[in-house]
Amino acid sequence: MAGRLLVVCVLGTLLCQVWSSAEPHRSDEELLPQALHPWRSQGKGMVRVKRDWIIPPIRVSENSKQVPEDLVQIKSDKIFTGEVIYKLEGPGVDQEPKNLFEIDDKTGVIRSKRPLDREKHNSFTLKAFALSPSGERLENPTTIEIVVLDQNDNRPAFAQSQFVGTVSEFSVPGTSVMSVLATDADDPMTENAALSYSIIGQESIPANAVTKTMFGINNQTGAIYTRDVGLDREVVKGFRLKLQVADMGGMGLTSEGVAIIHVSDINNHAPQFSPASYSMTAVENRYDYEIGRVNVTDRDDEGTRNWEAQYSISNNADGHFSISTDPTTNQGILTVVKPLDYEAQSEHILTLTVENLSPLSNKAPNLPLSTAKVVVTVVNENEAPHFREEPIQIVVLESVLPGTLLKSNFAFDPDNSDLRYEIIRDPERWLEINRDTGDITARRSFNMRSPHVKNNIYTAVVKVTDAGGVSATATVAITLKETNDFPPQLFPLSGSVCKGSSSSGLVLTAVDEDLPPQAAPFFFEIPDDLSVNWTVVQVNSTHSVLQPVVELEAGEYAVTVLVSDSGSPALGAYAQVNVTVCSCDSFGDCKSVAGTLLGSSVGINFLALIIIMASIALLLLLLLLAVALTSCGRRHHIKKGTGLLVGESEDDIRDNVFNYDEQGGGEEDENAFNIDLLWNPHDAPSTPGSFYPGSGIPRGKQPLRKDAPHNLPSPTYPRRPPADPTDIEDYINDVLESAQLLCGK
Repeated sequence: MAGRLLVVCVLGTLLCQVWSSAEPHRSDEELLPQALHPWRSQGKGMVRVKRDWIIPPIRVSENSKQVPEDLVQIKSDKIFTGEVIYKLEGPGVDQEPKNLFEIDDKTGVIRSKRPLDREKHNSFTLKAFALSPSGERLENPTTIEIVVLDQNDNRPAFAQSQFVGTVSEFSVPGTSVMSVLATDADDPMTENAALSYSIIGQESIPANAVTKTMFGINNQTGAIYTRDVGLDREVVKGFRLKLQVADMGGMGLTSEGVAIIHVSDINNHAPQFSPASYSMTAVENRYDYEIGRVNVTDRDDEGTRNWEAQYSISNNADGHFSISTDPTTNQGILTVVKPLDYEAQSEHILTLTVENLSPLSNKAPNLPLSTAKVVVTVVNENEAPHFREEPIQIVVLESVLPGTLLKSNFAFDPDNSDLRYEIIRDPERWLEINRDTGDITARRSFNMRSPHVKNNIYTAVVKVTDAGGVSATATVAITLKETNDFPPQLFPLSGSVCKGSSSSGLVLTAVDEDLPPQAAPFFFEIPDDLSVNWTVVQVNSTHSVLQPVVELEAGEYAVTVLVSDSGSPALGAYAQVNVTVCSCDSFGDCKSVAGTLLGSSVGINFLALIIIMASIALLLLLLLLAVALTSCGRRHHIKKGTGLLVGESEDDIRDNVFNYDEQGGGEEDENAFNIDLLWNPHDAPSTPGSFYPGSGIPRGKQPLRKDAPHNLPSPTYPRRPPADPTDIEDYINDVLESAQLLCGK
């Protein structure tokens, strides 16, 4: 059988004999003696190691069309009386990929069933078994290795459909540009995968810009390099190379590819002004606006740092101008950044220079920087009035007199025209302004407590207009200084002090409508000619304690206290403080009358107190009986229908009601604690300022309290009239009826 190998193997000590298909075919009887004594042979593909045979791999060509094809036959070296069945296991048989191999279970011949593909499976490892008909294993399994031999059945392929590279212009020959890569699926250990690269075509971009061969390629590595000089980006932008790769060292299958090579720019051209002189105009007093543009040319690659221009101004000492680059057009944009003054300088001559962002290449011509001359003419305009300060600062006392000059000469006109002044914002209408001179005066006094005063600053706005109608506004910030307008007011005006306690006193303070420093600290004192039994002890800047200097009897006392502030000048006010001197409990509170009696040291015990109270009640009862009996005897003196309030006397009964001296009614008696200072207005001095502060009482007059426990005259103010007389009449009639019942009438 031509082109086949016939292998006879004996399982157990597994012996294999490989015969060339060129030798004559022998029968099994002829093969058996040599299979039993393989060491006598000349080593036709077998080696015996101890008692086992090492079987060389079975080599099978891929893509074979002679299928099925016998590959090897196995035999056992033992003699069995029964039948021997051969089995085969492994990839290609009962494992994926299945159904590639099979074995004849009677003869032991292994054959391929389908063509093999080395690129999918380059080898197979199978196990062969010899079994009895009952399935008993007769021999140990042996391993069969099948190697698939490669054929050149795959073309090489480039790794990319198109390769892209870059090379700088004016690169010298031999400069590396890029590398290309191709692969071949055939066995890399054979010539089937030995690749060779070549360039089979070149096109310049634009076409025919360069016709000579500019690039070469290493046929083994695929590295592309420059071969000649003349790469000028201004002439040629790039190249398109047609590549070829072949296996079998360039003699086998081939594939083609494409490589695009861009010629990159170097900064070999300096920018140049075009033209080199310009004339522009600028309006005075304006800034942050464009006045013109300058142009440059550059042959380098547009949009790169080799092309983009960078401008500078060499004579711009005052900083009135700046220049920037338009990234799209590469023009220089000249801008006024600081206002110009026509009156100071009507013309400016600027010198501009330009260069690229990237430094020039050493291959560029050695030329000086390009320069341009720009003449800027300043245009005069009617300027707005200027303020000498912004905001206009004024510091004044809040109690400034109306008509006081606050500010003048705070604005001027650069064009020397006449100005008109007006106030456009003055929420409190405190200011006046002269329309011609601009003098700001006070219309009336200021008030620190105005809601428009923030942090002691009152804000107004003035407007100044020149003869051409151009105006300007400025803020007027008036800082108000506090003046002492209000005297402090004492608080509280009543209280209690414990009798016999040296540490007891009434805490006093004051309130002042002024703001610091015209208010606290406060100073408390008692005038020497008003009280000798009391003193005021200063506690801190806002409080003091009113204390008696001698032990006083329980009762109500009126003490006059003078409180002054720290203003300049200082203001003060007298106030009368009603103080109740009383016996106090352990908590410092005034005791009740009963408690006072019980706790006194006079010697009256509780039993004596009960006797006194019972005697008083008995006396009251006897007095009531006496009144009732008297009423029974005098009833005939009362006219019927006239009532008790209308008697025989022609005088009004109300004339018999007298006003008695009043005593303090405690905390509920508000009228008793009013500060009423009595003096004769006919005795008022004619000299101003000789009054007690805040009281209207002339100095030298002793203030007297109406309810003082001294022998003072009766109050002169009208008492509250009694209730309706009919109510009193009904009450008396009820009492008389009760008396009649007691008299038995």
